[in-house]
Amino acid sequence: MNDQQVSNRQIICDTLLELAEQDSDIVVLTSDSRGSASLAAFGERFPQRHLEVGIAEQNLVGIAAGLAGMGKKPVAASPACFLSMRAIEQIKVDVAYSQLPVVLYGISGGISYGALGMSHHSLQDIATFCAIPGIEVMLPADRFESRDMIRDVLTNPRPVYLRVGRNPVEDVFEDGISHYMPGKATVLREGADACIIATGEMVYAAKQAGEILVKDGIQVRVLDMHTLKPLDEEAIRLACVTGFIVTMEEHSIYGGLGSMVCRFVSENNPVPVRVLAIPDEPVIAGKSAEVFAHYGLTVEQTAQIIRERKSA
Repeated sequence: MNDQQVSNRQIICDTLLELAEQDSDIVVLTSDSRGSASLAAFGERFPQRHLEVGIAEQNLVGIAAGLAGMGKKPVAASPACFLSMRAIEQIKVDVAYSQLPVVLYGISGGISYGALGMSHHSLQDIATFCAIPGIEVMLPADRFESRDMIRDVLTNPRPVYLRVGRNPVEDVFEDGISHYMPGKATVLREGADACIIATGEMVYAAKQAGEILVKDGIQVRVLDMHTLKPLDEEAIRLACVTGFIVTMEEHSIYGGLGSMVCRFVSENNPVPVRVLAIPDEPVIAGKSAEVFAHYGLTVEQTAQIIRERKSA
């Protein structure tokens, strides 16, 4: 376990600072969210390359698109709940349809805001963004993958929605090497008895579930599906060989990772799939860990599902 847990948003800011020293085209835009996105240091170091638009997400995206059209590399940061709901027309037309290289940076995704309730939860954003042609959708698992992901999207500019949570997270890649490749799922464990496919900050729990199942003699393949669009269909095809798939995500049961995996599996190689996600209801209030436990998104509950499947 990492004793010095770091939030993905902090590492993204650190990496942006490093990259911006070498690339004067990198600009950051925020919608009254500089503190929430841990981007205050960027504004202090590069005040001429940081634009605060206030609580105006549509303007945030429109201005970012304009800057991209002028050859800049904009990172537009806003809480995922507002970015994905309030500015979706600008995202669809100004960014995706126009194929402008804007990084749409959704912070505090999923249920990061906990007790603030439905207005601040973003459990529909993956479904929304994946349904828009011309934009990629990415969720890093830890600080190392966050670092490599932001480097990639700014080195090879393209329209991207990058979603992170709010809280410090455990290291998935304890050696500091994420093995991140755009559009290619990362294999964290090999196994032939079942496969867990997770995305974002659910990946650590998936990895832990795979590790504790070894004690029961169950070898589980674990995939970090950091990129949901384009989806690594070959990785899912190989997951089908295990005969049972469990998906884990901090998103609604509709339109996210589980839905995409089920679509591919049903059309190509039908095997049972168990989707672990947030049900179609207003989410209970509470800390993230409490909410995850309530809805079965924990290490032990995931492991138990696979144990029961193997003993059936």
